[in-house]
Amino acid sequence: MKKIVIASIAALTATSALMAAPVNAKSCASCHGANFEKAAMGKSKIVSEMTHAEIAESLKNYKNVPGFGHSPMKGAMAGQVKKYSDAELEAFAQTIGK
Repeated sequence: MKKIVIASIAALTATSALMAAPVNAKSCASCHGANFEKAAMGKSKIVSEMTHAEIAESLKNYKNVPGFGHSPMKGAMAGQVKKYSDAELEAFAQTIGK
């Protein structure tokens, strides 16, 4: 019985790891530029000029805060970030910006 429980836990852990895909920066490039140097749709802040903390806060707010400051980017960004956990967004933010 103990072996079955351990095998079940291992299988669940492996499945969870496969389901949690990291944020794909390539999907950001069409609007923000390959190096996050563009203002998306001519409206957003330039991400490469933002701090890691500012990026993390913005990404999580797009996901979690209805009408996030009436941001003109809310509609586009909410759909992009909704599939990621806050931890995944936080980790991604640490890889871009300054």
